[in-house]
Amino acid sequence: MAKVENNFHNDFCPQSLFLYGTKKEDGTPDFGLFCWFSYVHTESEGSPRLGVMACIGEDKLTKDLIRKNGVFSANLVTEKLLPLADYYGTTSGRNTKDKMKFMPTVEQGKVLDVPTIAESPVSYELRVQKEIHLVEGSDVFICEICNVAIEESLSDKNVPFIERLKKAAPVLTCGENTYESIDGKYLGGWGEPKKSLAN
Repeated sequence: MAKVENNFHNDFCPQSLFLYGTKKEDGTPDFGLFCWFSYVHTESEGSPRLGVMACIGEDKLTKDLIRKNGVFSANLVTEKLLPLADYYGTTSGRNTKDKMKFMPTVEQGKVLDVPTIAESPVSYELRVQKEIHLVEGSDVFICEICNVAIEESLSDKNVPFIERLKKAAPVLTCGENTYESIDGKYLGGWGEPKKSLAN
């Protein structure tokens, strides 16, 4: 196989999209779109435990609220949720006072005081254990998983995993600023899906 040298990029490292849910000081929900999210091994109450790492680049209102509250939710973005997720991901919460004018169906977390999204088939409730500063504007949050709510049909082990994954219909993104389906369908460039939302 012939290879060429190329600049470092993350085009071939697709990431699932998640809407992180936090609360503002007045208790109203706030959501932001992120994708650098994966599992880690961590420790809770002296025992090893599965956790997650969430890397957030740039300074954002969502990051401010995660730091302040120490807890947040991570809700898997599906194709149906993509227009809303794209809107949250391309609209600044610091600069747009009415950013939350478009809202999903919000549910209270079962274990933590976090907003979760009813339309998402998988919602994590996370408690921050440690923050690691990497470079200017880029930080990793190591989190304990306190609860996972998953659509019942997706937990049926009698159905092959790949079929359950297709049913969940998660949205992926890569380094080329586009959205793709799990089966490789192009879903639009960043900033395009939100145009289908009513003003």
